[in-house]
Amino acid sequence: MIALILNGRSVEVDDEPRTPLLYVLRDTLELNGAKFGCGLGQCGACTVLVDGAPVFSCVVPVGDLAGRRITTVEGLGTRQRPGALQQAFIEEQAAQCGYCTAGMILRAQALLERNASPTDEQIRSALEPNLCRCGTHIRIVRAVRRAARERQRAAADGVSRLGGAG
Repeated sequence: MIALILNGRSVEVDDEPRTPLLYVLRDTLELNGAKFGCGLGQCGACTVLVDGAPVFSCVVPVGDLAGRRITTVEGLGTRQRPGALQQAFIEEQAAQCGYCTAGMILRAQALLERNASPTDEQIRSALEPNLCRCGTHIRIVRAVRRAARERQRAAADGVSRLGGAG
């Protein structure tokens, strides 16, 4: 058994340690956000976060991740209550076919955790390892910018409420 912390919950999987994380997520745990694209760690469709850093789940053996924090797109929100980045992608219509979307969102999540106010160049650089063949790059950058603004606005509202209450 391999113990993982998946989307904030402890889970154990009984898979061969050399099995790529992508297959464990999709086949064993039935989390289908991460997609199989190239199988070589080159397209980014399979991107998830491991301890907050983006990784290509198609090339990472699950046995190397025991005890590590793994976040998939399913861990950011639900259909009824999308996370901030998911909502921004919806509002900016940043997904066309949707195949790259989960990986883009997770790579953007990692960026915003490191840098609350990235420039467009920093956003493009952070997303560069992930491919989008539909050409929605401009909308994707707008969605990340929108999510950053919303996070800053929410943080400022929290500070102003605290300041007004004290």
